[in-house]
Amino acid sequence: MASLRAHFYDIAVRVAVKARIGRERDIAAIRRAFDRETFPAPLGVAFTPGELGGVAGEWAEAEGGSTECPALLYLHGGGFIACSARMYRPITGHFARAGLRVFAPDYRLAPEDPFPAGVEDCAAAWRALSARGPAAIAGDSAGGNLALATMVEARRLGLPLPAAAALFSPATDLVGRSPSFRTNARRDAMFRPEALTRLVPAYLDGADPADPRASPIEADLSGFPPLMIHVGTREILRDDSLRLADKARAAGVSVSLTQFPVVPHAWQLAESFLPEAQASLTEAAVFLRRALRTVPVPEVAA
Repeated sequence: MASLRAHFYDIAVRVAVKARIGRERDIAAIRRAFDRETFPAPLGVAFTPGELGGVAGEWAEAEGGSTECPALLYLHGGGFIACSARMYRPITGHFARAGLRVFAPDYRLAPEDPFPAGVEDCAAAWRALSARGPAAIAGDSAGGNLALATMVEARRLGLPLPAAAALFSPATDLVGRSPSFRTNARRDAMFRPEALTRLVPAYLDGADPADPRASPIEADLSGFPPLMIHVGTREILRDDSLRLADKARAAGVSVSLTQFPVVPHAWQLAESFLPEAQASLTEAAVFLRRALRTVPVPEVAA
């Protein structure tokens, strides 16, 4: 059962976001609507500028925590055209307080830097992080897409795969074939389908939407690490998650899928007051830490 706060938050998002960007055609205006630091960062977390693999971003670490904390690469959402590591501090900070050392890259955004620039940046950051030892990956929305695309690219490049991946409402099919894209058009608190369809051409810039790095639902998922997927039942992207879970399980991948009622897209950002956000992030942190504990550390050659 959804909390009362979830119902109020659903209404607030409809008024503040869906009404503003629903019919907006200007990418710059949509970016401005997304780029709002609405929620506070958790207390007790140090956020430090840094870079991995030549990609700028920031580290999130619990104050006074150990530098030996297991590592997590977090890829922020924003429709491939907006947002930043700083805006996602409510999420990266929560993971840091849960005992993870988090790097969130400020990967290149469209339309200035279209596909595959973002994938290349995330893969470069992953290459550098995974070279330090076992690590996990997570992301939401476009960031969930990029987390999957990073794993596709890592396998192609012969890099280690993450110990596990936590995905929040990932966009897995940029072709737009998921039934909920239509059936949840009215129920989704944040997006109208036409709003998302305007973002895809800006991101792809003529590239094939069925490229597995753009639409990970097209990828061969065999050999992927355990996946944890959280999605809202009312989201137009709901079936992107359900279809991914089905395909991953058919490929022999361990999948944990949870559907949350009422909550709008990217509800994890509201972790400061929304019980469902706290529950989602806490479950994800436990899942990722458990997976990282089971990964053997390779011996270093003398």
